Amino acid sequence: MKLTVVGYSGSFPGPQSPASCYLVEHEGSRVLLDLGNGALGHLQRHVDIYDIDAVILSHLHVDHFIDLCSFYVARTYRPGGASAPIPVYGPPATLDRVVAAYGSSTSAADFRRVFDFVDLSQRFTHAPFTVTTQRMRHPVEAYAIRLEASGRSITYSGDTGPNPDLVELARGTDLALFEASFLTSKDNPPDLHMSAAQAADHARRADAGRLVLTHLVPWNRPADTLSEAAAVVDEPTLASAGLVIDL
Repeated sequence: MKLTVVGYSGSFPGPQSPASCYLVEHEGSRVLLDLGNGALGHLQRHVDIYDIDAVILSHLHVDHFIDLCSFYVARTYRPGGASAPIPVYGPPATLDRVVAAYGSSTSAADFRRVFDFVDLSQRFTHAPFTVTTQRMRHPVEAYAIRLEASGRSITYSGDTGPNPDLVELARGTDLALFEASFLTSKDNPPDLHMSAAQAADHARRADAGRLVLTHLVPWNRPADTLSEAAAVVDEPTLASAGLVIDL
């Protein structure tokens, strides 16, 4: 598998990156994990957007799904006619949320012409990937996502507060792509995000092969995030726009 970090910025786009979006490729298949603010533009640096096979949404906060509206425009009005539908896996309210966000007179039927909306299930196959999801701790319905293919795996936390279920989902994963929105503080609200130290601790307990810290909010110093995680695990990596990891 190959992972490309299209966007890693948490909560809103930062000066160096759009919001959350990750491209996973294997055996000719190209799947997106999330599609946040500004991500569709950066995605075009890495792949033909019409070669995307599926989108998997961790949850329905704007910084994780809103560029699906732009993707709708690109797939609907491309020269030569609309693109054939591709699956969009997401929480049950995904179609309604996207239609409401887009506004105007566009209907659910319009969106279904280019996207096949599928409710996330705990385990499903999108060839060549086996996908396993687990509900996380966040103010809205949110999921961590594990992709497996050819004996390799990536586990993406999405947005979550500390959660032992993430440890279990990520058990033995080759790559833990975990959010680290916070730095350690007694003022961090519960069940919202993880600190860098908490993300590292979850990866350590899961015996993950590698930790990449993501969902990095623009007001935190990257060096502080990295230092906090490095006190818990060896050689954590900060996500960066365009980072490519081959597994």
